[in-house]
Order: sequence, then C-alpha cells, then structure tokens
Amino acid sequence: MEESSVYFEVPIFTGSELREATNHFTSSHELTDRGFGAVYYSKKSHELLLVHEYTSNGIVANHIHGQQANSPATLPWRIIMNIAIEIATALTYLHASDMIHCDVKANNILLNDDFGIKIADFGLSRLFPNDVSYLGSSSRDSSSPRRVVLIELMLSMPAVDITGWHKISLANFAISKIQTCAFGELIDRTLGFELGSDIHRMTTSVAELAFRCLQQDKE
Repeated sequence: MEESSVYFEVPIFTGSELREATNHFTSSHELTDRGFGAVYYSKKSHELLLVHEYTSNGIVANHIHGQQANSPATLPWRIIMNIAIEIATALTYLHASDMIHCDVKANNILLNDDFGIKIADFGLSRLFPNDVSYLGSSSRDSSSPRRVVLIELMLSMPAVDITGWHKISLANFAISKIQTCAFGELIDRTLGFELGSDIHRMTTSVAELAFRCLQQDKE
C-alpha cells in the first residue's frame, strides 16, 4: 500500500488514501461542489482532508521569506510581477463570479512547475451581497495580510514580523516609505531595482499601486 509523505510541512495524500476516505469517490459521499472543488464525507473519520492539485513549487510565502528564500532572491523581478498579475487576474475572475476570497495571503498562493499561481483555502470565502458595491474588512488592523501581498512580493518580507518584543507591520512600514517617496527602501534590492531606468520606473508604478491597496477606506 502507498504511504503518505510530507513535503515542506504539507502532507501528500496517496491515491489509495483518498479512495478509502471517500469510499472510492462514490456520489453518495459527495456533499457539495461549489466550483472550486468537490467536498466528500470522510469515511470513518472526524478529520478534514484538504486536497489540492499538486503544485511542485509549494507556496509563495516559502519563496519570498520562508524555507526556500535565500539571497540573492529566489524569484527574479519578472516572476514576481507575473505572480502579482496572475493573483489579480484570479481575484478578478472570482469577483466576476460574485465570490470574495477574504483570506488572500502568501501562504494561500500555490505555485506550479512554471511558477503559475493557484489560489487556495476558500474557508473564509463568501458570496458578494447584492445590495452593496464595496465589501470592507472585518478588521481595522492595518497589518491584515489581505492588504499586503503585493508589498510582501516587493520586499520579500512577511506581512507582520515579530522580533523580540517588537511587532513590525509591513503595511505601516510601506505607507511611511511611499509617503516620503523612498521607493528604494520599498523594494528588495536582490530583485534588480537598480539595474536600469525601466525597472526603476516599473517598481515606482507598482509602489504607487501598492499604496492604494493599503488604504483603509474604499476611496
């Protein structure tokens, strides 16, 4: 019988384990299919098995400030920007389907062989109300990771960094740097910020966009 394994702290389920858990994927065990994956009742178990399509490059967080991060940056600027664009495209698709993810963060963004993204963990997602045009955050804490994925990609730093007794909010740090036009301090230098005017112009534009992402109010 196949044995399960763990890859970068993520359990890898074997085919036989999944067949056993779902009684061979029988339709009588299928609870729902909301468009992002079928949900099955786990046979003889009170555990929840969250199963995604296998993505060989793990999660974005590991590459930019986790186990796979190193210096110089593991992911070059071109791939970083492509990841940001694909995240925005995926969210646009969800919003067009009246679905709000509500927990977009580097830990929930998976990477395949070509560093294409898959957004995961829809546990907090909800349908967009029909009578509103804007959905605010349930938290007024500006360190909320939902607002800072773009900044995480630019700086290769976690949304909230706790060092000793100090708690550093990446959102607050980014806002202060953007307000003083200190863009050079807002980009991970190993991504190629100083390699030419084109990259300088692009990173400055991205920083301006990130500033809008960090605003508390919808305006």
